[in-house]
Parts: sequence; structure tokens; C-alpha cells
Amino acid sequence: MTQSARVGDWRRPGEEDDIVALSGSNILQPASGWFQRWSDVKNRLVAGSEPVFVGRFNDRDLFVVEVVSEDLRSEDQPIPLREALLSRPDAPAALIGTAVQIQHWWQDHRFCGRCGDQTIYHAVERTRWCENCEISWHARLAPCVIVVVRRDGRFLLARSSRTRRHYFSLIAGFVEPGESAEEAVRREVMEETGLSVINIRYQASQPWPFPHQLMLGYFADYDAGELILQEDELADADWFEPGNLPPVPPSTTIAGRLISAMESEIMTGRAAK
Repeated sequence: MTQSARVGDWRRPGEEDDIVALSGSNILQPASGWFQRWSDVKNRLVAGSEPVFVGRFNDRDLFVVEVVSEDLRSEDQPIPLREALLSRPDAPAALIGTAVQIQHWWQDHRFCGRCGDQTIYHAVERTRWCENCEISWHARLAPCVIVVVRRDGRFLLARSSRTRRHYFSLIAGFVEPGESAEEAVRREVMEETGLSVINIRYQASQPWPFPHQLMLGYFADYDAGELILQEDELADADWFEPGNLPPVPPSTTIAGRLISAMESEIMTGRAAK
């Protein structure tokens, strides 16, 4: 996807322009593809909603809108956002995630958080502008860390106590004010598992629209401690060997990719010995 040089320009979509249509926490998938046409949704918008420009995709303007849930057509298929990103390999996950975050930003900053005046769309940048305070309200990003902890030839996987999914995944959490990402890794691992880690090393990142996270992926090595789980965060956790893992997140997620990368690292190390 590309963006206009003037991403802040407010524009109306043309009748045949592509639309990411949202209804609550669902993506509305039409009979084919993942995008609606403006002509199909323009009369079904949530009150006070308007199309928000996302960018250019396949040489077409792309917008995001919110549709009234009572006005869904028989051919509309509501797909939960998590399902689209985790279980639908045909979904343009990065594009949908971007559109959802832009829609959240638009809704959250229609009014200035300082004075309460209505904001306007900035003419140059993707930001909402308060003329009274002369300040910009940009889309929020919440940095989070997610980490694979290695202990010799095994690594730590955990199952969240807050989800019904059967996946075992990784330790993760938000970066707090005044904290580096590496400090957040140490703190989150200690808080959730009682373990201390060393040799923290950055691997990759991924935006994650629940609702506006930026996941920073790390590897770390076990240093000391015994597993003591923070029960309101984790239902289960254990050390697993490559090739003998429980169900884990798919490769569309940074968790899945980090797990796969650690498996390969350990197995490659074994083969070299």
C-alpha cells in the first residue's frame, strides 16, 4: 500500500473506490475479495461516521468506514478481526490492520482531549488538528514487547488466562513510561513467570490492531528462578523442545514467527555439534 504525498487531504471516495467496511469488531467481507465499493456502503454508515482515507492499494484509493450493524446485506459476511488476522490466510492482514487503526484514531480524536472543541482534518499530515489549542492529535501507537525465553535446548511457552484460544504463545506486555523495551522484557518476564533473563536481543516487529499496538519481538536467555505464574495473566506455562510443541499462533503473527525462528536456531545449533 502507498500513501498520497498529502495524506492529510480529506477526500470523498468515488462510487467504485475500495472500502474496508467495519461493523463493530467485524470486517464485512463481500461475496468476493475483502473490499466493498463506496456505492454499496455510502447509505449505511453509522451516524456521524464518514469515510477516512487509508492509502493507495493496487492503484486505487482505499477508505475505511463503519456500517450500521442492522443494515447488513445478505451477501455481507461479518468476520471477527482476530479471525481475519489469525485464521484467514487470504486476508490482506496488514492492510486491514492499518485501516482498523486509522478508524480508531478518527473516532477517538474527533474532539480535542484538552479543550473539548471539535477537531478538523489537517491539510498536510494524517492528524486531527485543534484550532483552539493549536495542537495535533496523531494516531496512537502503544509499544509492546513479546519475547521467547530460551533455556538450553528448550524455550518457554505460555497460555493466557484471558483468552479462550487453545494456543500456547509468548510472554508479552506494554512498555511503561520511562522504560526501554529491554527493561520492559525483563520486567514482564519477571512479573508473569518469576524468571530473570539475560542476553536480550531484538528480532522483529509487527503492528497489531488491538487496538493500536506495535509489537517488538525479542529473544532472551534464562538466567535464574523457578516458574511462578501470575495467575491473572497466565493459565499455564512450560519449557518445550523444538519439534514437540503444543498448538501455537500461526505464522501471520509475530509470536508464530518468533517461535519458528527459535526452533530453527536451536535445531541448527544441535546439527552443528
